[in-house]
Amino acid sequence: MNTLSKHIFRNMVTVITVTIFFSCKSNFKDVQKIGAKVAGPLTIAENINTKYTDSGRLKTHLVSSKMNDYSNREFAFFEFPDDINFTIYDKDGKASNVIADYAIIYRETDLIDLQGNVVLTTHEKDTLFADQLFYDQKKEWMFTNQPVKFRTKGKIIDGIGFDSDKSFTKAQVLDITGKIELDEN
Repeated sequence: MNTLSKHIFRNMVTVITVTIFFSCKSNFKDVQKIGAKVAGPLTIAENINTKYTDSGRLKTHLVSSKMNDYSNREFAFFEFPDDINFTIYDKDGKASNVIADYAIIYRETDLIDLQGNVVLTTHEKDTLFADQLFYDQKKEWMFTNQPVKFRTKGKIIDGIGFDSDKSFTKAQVLDITGKIELDEN
C-alpha cells in the first residue's frame, strides 16, 4: 500500500472511531430502570413478623407468610401476595385486627390497600366484612367505597362504603342498603 492509501485508511478509521465514540451516550440509569421493571421485586421475604412502635408504644403489628419488596420502583411498595394479619393499637393500647388475602403498602403515601376476604375485628368485637379496605397510616383512618357488612352492638348493617378512625369511635357505614336488628338475649 502506498503512503497516500495508508493515510486515507488511517483517517477513515479515525473518523469512524471518533463518530462511534461521540455517538454513544451514557444511559446506565435508563438501563437500570428497565432492568428494575423487568426483574421483579428487589427482595422477597418469608414469614414476616414485624412490630412498629412510636415513643415506646406499640402502634401496629404485621404478620404475613410472604412479602415482596418493590422499593426498586419509582413509586415504591411492599406486596403481601398470600395473606396478611394486621393489628392496629389505639392510644389506650386496645387492639383491632384486620386479616386479608392480599395487601400492598405504598411507601410514599403510607397507604395500606387490603384486598380479598377482608375481616376487621375491633377491640369492641364489632366486625366488618369487605372485599377491600384502605388504611391511611398517616391519618390513622380506615375507609372503603366497596360493599360492606358491619356487625355492631345488636345489629348488622349492609352498605356501600365505610369510614372510621383507628379507635372506631367514629365508625360508620356510608350508604346503608339494609339493616337487621338482632335480639342479643
